[in-house]
Order: sequence, then structure tokens, then C-alpha cells
Amino acid sequence: MPLGPWLTWIERSPLGVALREHAWLYPAVEVSHIFGFVILVGAAAMFDLRLLGLSRTISVHSLAGHLLPWARVGLGLAVPTGILLFISDAATIAYNPAFQIKLILIALAILNTVVFHRWTARSLPAWDVGRPTPLGAKLAAIASLVLWAGAVIGGRLIAYV
Repeated sequence: MPLGPWLTWIERSPLGVALREHAWLYPAVEVSHIFGFVILVGAAAMFDLRLLGLSRTISVHSLAGHLLPWARVGLGLAVPTGILLFISDAATIAYNPAFQIKLILIALAILNTVVFHRWTARSLPAWDVGRPTPLGAKLAAIASLVLWAGAVIGGRLIAYV
């Protein structure tokens, strides 16, 4: 099934039209999207830097307990506002290579997070405070930093590609 008619229908919906026609609606959604990914990526980056060995006196478990709820808040703000931004120009954005790469990078970053928390973090009590982080956790941190940075760059490039 071709996506073209569906994408055109989305952007011509009352919500799509409102996002394009109301002077402050699109900018408000865009700023909210930026706040969402700043919170998400900022929290993830701080956690990743701890996994890479910075601030070893801080418990990884405690830091996760503090930062991961913020990351969820950021994701909870970035996703719906991102969908709204998409709705405003769906037929164009859907075929934008920067947008497609951004979505792939976000999916990989989330998968990386799930894998880390499901498997790698199981050994956390053995290296939580003051001990070297295992290689698997460091690799997950590096992947996270690269994937989230790539997603942010991809998002920014949507306007230029």
C-alpha cells in the first residue's frame, strides 16, 4: 500500500492544518520537542559518562534511579511533540533521508538501552561504586552517546536535506 495518500491525509487533517496556520502553535511544539530531547539526551549522556568512568564515587544504581525517570519524562515529551511536527508536513518529512536516519538511530538507541538494562546491568552490584565498569557497559555507553548524538544531528538536518 503506497504511503502517499495516507501521508497527505495526515498533513491535511485539521491538526496538520492548525500546526501550519496558527502562528505560535508550530514553534511551541518545536520548542517542546527540543526540551524533551534535551532532557532525554542530557540524562542519558550523564549516565553514559558515569559508565565510562567519570565520578566513580557515585553509585551507578543511585544515578540511574535519579536520571532514568528524567529520561522517561524527556522521551514522553519528545515523542508526542515529534509526532505533531511530523503531522505538519508528513508527505515531505516521511521521505527525508535525515528523518529516516533519525528514526533508525532512535530505535537503535532504545534497543541499546533495553539490552543494557535487561542483561548488562544485572551484574551492577559487583561494580556499582568505585570499581571499573565492565567492557559491556562501556560499549553500551559509547553506543548510547553516538546513537543519541546522531539522532539529534539527524533531527536538525531534516530542515536542510
